[in-house]
Amino acid sequence: MAVYSDSMLQKIFAKSPTFDLNKRVFGKPVTISGGAISCNERNLKSKGKIAVKAAAEAGVMGLKNYEVNLDLGFDVVAERELREKGFLGMRKTKLVCTIGPACCSLEDLERLAMRGMNVARLNMCHNTREWHRDVIGKIKKLNEEKGFSVSVMIDTEGSLIHVVDHGVPSSLKAEEGSVWVFTAQKFEGSRPFTVQANYQGFSEGIMVGDELVIDGGMARFEVVEKMGDDLHCKCTDPGLFLPRAKLSFWRDGKLSYHGLPTLSTKDWADVDFGISEGVDFIAMSFVNDADSVKDLKNHLFAKSSKSIRVLAKIETLESLQKLEEIVEASDGIMVARGDLGVEVPLEQIPTVQEDITRLCRQMNKPVIIASQLLESMVEYPTPTRAEVADVSEAVRQYADALMLSGESAIGLHGQKALSVLQMASSRMELWSREENRQSSISNRQLGSSLSDCIAEEICSCAVQMANNLGVDAIFVYTKRGEMASLLSRNRPYPPIFAFTSDSDARMALNLQWGVIPILVDLADDMEANISKTIDLMRTNGMVKEGEAVLVVSDLTATRATSTIFQSIQVKIIV
Repeated sequence: MAVYSDSMLQKIFAKSPTFDLNKRVFGKPVTISGGAISCNERNLKSKGKIAVKAAAEAGVMGLKNYEVNLDLGFDVVAERELREKGFLGMRKTKLVCTIGPACCSLEDLERLAMRGMNVARLNMCHNTREWHRDVIGKIKKLNEEKGFSVSVMIDTEGSLIHVVDHGVPSSLKAEEGSVWVFTAQKFEGSRPFTVQANYQGFSEGIMVGDELVIDGGMARFEVVEKMGDDLHCKCTDPGLFLPRAKLSFWRDGKLSYHGLPTLSTKDWADVDFGISEGVDFIAMSFVNDADSVKDLKNHLFAKSSKSIRVLAKIETLESLQKLEEIVEASDGIMVARGDLGVEVPLEQIPTVQEDITRLCRQMNKPVIIASQLLESMVEYPTPTRAEVADVSEAVRQYADALMLSGESAIGLHGQKALSVLQMASSRMELWSREENRQSSISNRQLGSSLSDCIAEEICSCAVQMANNLGVDAIFVYTKRGEMASLLSRNRPYPPIFAFTSDSDARMALNLQWGVIPILVDLADDMEANISKTIDLMRTNGMVKEGEAVLVVSDLTATRATSTIFQSIQVKIIV
C-alpha cells in the first residue's frame, strides 16, 4: 500500500469538498490514516475454490521509462478535444451519421470525421453494393492515413414495401386530392402520378378504404380502387415522397399487412457483403423477436473471423411487446422513431424512448436514438428550437448515441447538423453533471458467475469513487471491452479511456457513452501497461502534472492461476 502526504490527498479532495469518508468500497468503509487511503481486502470463494481478491488502493505514480515500442492508437479528434478542453470537457454522447450522396466524397467524409462522427451508417436500401464498397474503402483510408477511428455500420433493408421509383430523382410533393397509382409493374423512365413498389405481392390483402402511409406519416393516402395488382389511392394528407420511401397499410388503426420475414434474400446477401468488407456493426431492420437476432449472430459467428456486433432496430409494436428479450439477444439497440411513430400513438413516443433507453443501460447495451432529430436541416441551415430540445432530451436520458439520417445523407447542411448535435450534447452533458443527475442511476445485476458479479461491483464502486474523489479520468485496461462497457453504463462524471489490444473491441466501443477507445499493445504486467500509456500520453501533452486518474483492469496473466486479481487504483501524475 503506497503512502503519501496530506498535500497530495488534498489535490484530490479539493475537487470534491463533499467527499464522504463513510462511503464503502467492496462492502468495507474507506478510512484515512496517516495520510493514506486504505480499504480492507475481502476474499471471496466459490465452490470451485477460486479465490478472488478485490482491492482498492491509491498511490502516487512514479513514472518509469520502459524501452518498449508502443504505438498509442488515439483517435485524432479525441486527442484534439482533450488538448483543447481537458478531460471533463470531452463529449460523451456518440454521433452516428448516415452516408449518402450529399456526403460520400473523401473530403466530405473527412469533414464529418473532424466534426465528431464516431460511426458511419450505410443504409442498404439505397445505392449499389459497389457504391457502399467505395465509401467503406474511403473511411478505412481516413482511419489508416489520417488517424481517425470511425466505425462502419450497415443497415439492412428489411422485408418491407418501399418505393422503387416515383418519377424523379429527389423528393416529390403529393397534393391533397390527387390520385396516384401504386404498382409492382416494372417500367423504364417515369410516369405521372405513378409509383413503382419493390414487392410483387405488395397489394395482396389490401382493401378499398385502407390507409396507405408514406415514411411514417410524410404523406397519407386512401385506397379508392383496386385494379388487379395495382392500387389507386387518393392523397388525404399532402406531403413529400422521398427516394425509396417506405409504404405501410393500415385498417382500423392497425397494420393490415404482415408476414414478411425479418431478413429477406437481399438482406442475407447484404450481410455477407458486410462480412467481406469487415464492417463493425449490422443494424437489423424490423426486428420482431429475439430469434431473428440470434439467427443473424449465429451466421456471423460461423462466417466471419471478425467480431461484428448486431444492433436490433425497434420500430414495430411487436418489437416493443418483446423488448427485453430482443435487448438481451442483441449487442445494442436503435430506436427508429419514424417507423415506430406510425404504430405507437405520437404522444407515447417520448416515454417509450425513455423506457427503451433506461432498459438498455440497465442491461448494458448501447442505444442509438434515431430518426428526425434535426429533420428541418435537410433543407434549412438552422434547426428549430423544438428539434434542439428533442436532441437535448435524448442526451438527458443518457442515450449512448444520436443519429443523423436524411440530414447528412441527402441534406444540404449535413456538417452543420452534426455540429448542432455536438454542441447540444456537450451542453446538456455539462448541465447534467452540474445537476448531479448520475446519483439517480440504478442498475440491475447481470452476471451469473462469481467473476462477472465481481466485475460489475468493481465498476460500480470505481465510478462512485471517481465521482466522489473528483478524479480527472478513468483508465480501463480491457481485453474485449466488457469492463469499459460496465463502467459506461454507470455514467461517470470523468471520461473513460479504454486501452485494448483488440481492434474489434476498439471499434465496438465507439458506440459506448463516455468511452474513448485506444488501441495499444498490452502486456501481462499491469504496472508496466499503466506506466507506458500514461508516459506516452504525458509525452504527447495529453495529461498534466497533478491530474488524477482512476485505474481499473480486467486483464489477467496468461499463465494458469486459481486467483483472479482486479483492483481500483488512483494514480496522480507527477
